[in-house]
Amino acid sequence: MLEHLIHTYGYVAVFIVIALENVGLPVPGETILVSSAIFAAETHELNILAIVAVAIAACIAGSVGGFAIGRWGEHHFLHKVGPHVHLTEADLRLGHYLFGRYGAAVVLFARYVAVLRSLASLLAGANRMDSHRFVIFTSLGAAAWAATYGFGAYALGRRLAELSARAAVPVVAIVVALVIAAIWFVHHNRARLQREADRTG
Repeated sequence: MLEHLIHTYGYVAVFIVIALENVGLPVPGETILVSSAIFAAETHELNILAIVAVAIAACIAGSVGGFAIGRWGEHHFLHKVGPHVHLTEADLRLGHYLFGRYGAAVVLFARYVAVLRSLASLLAGANRMDSHRFVIFTSLGAAAWAATYGFGAYALGRRLAELSARAAVPVVAIVVALVIAAIWFVHHNRARLQREADRTG
């Protein structure tokens, strides 16, 4: 399916799929980047520099869209629905505060984890991350991710997919451990963090 899209629509297919993933939809952005790079290496019908450039542009465009949707949802949805799902205004202030402090790292490194790559922009928008700061770090993350997988797949071919599959388990384990550590930290420092959030909010 992806190979047909790449062969038929080329750079347009790469852009649309990657952009949609970064908006927040569960589509295979990483897979189409790797597949298009391998296709370029094997057929020379596409240019790898153009593929990486298109992937970066798609990441940024999709991320900005996801950020805008998250910001809209925070304003029109969370404050209205929050009380019905035990999400208080204090919880929202705390989320905004934590994302203000640590959101750059989330946006930058989330590119390398499939689920986070789809959700990071939405979370950044919903938690009111500074828009200029968001654009800077999402652009840096987009460039690093696209270059890593684009040039990596072009050089290593299908071997990259095997290496990625082997690395998936330890990467997921590290991410889970970091999430658990973050939850533990927030839980045990909730009162102090809430005071700081209320002061800055």
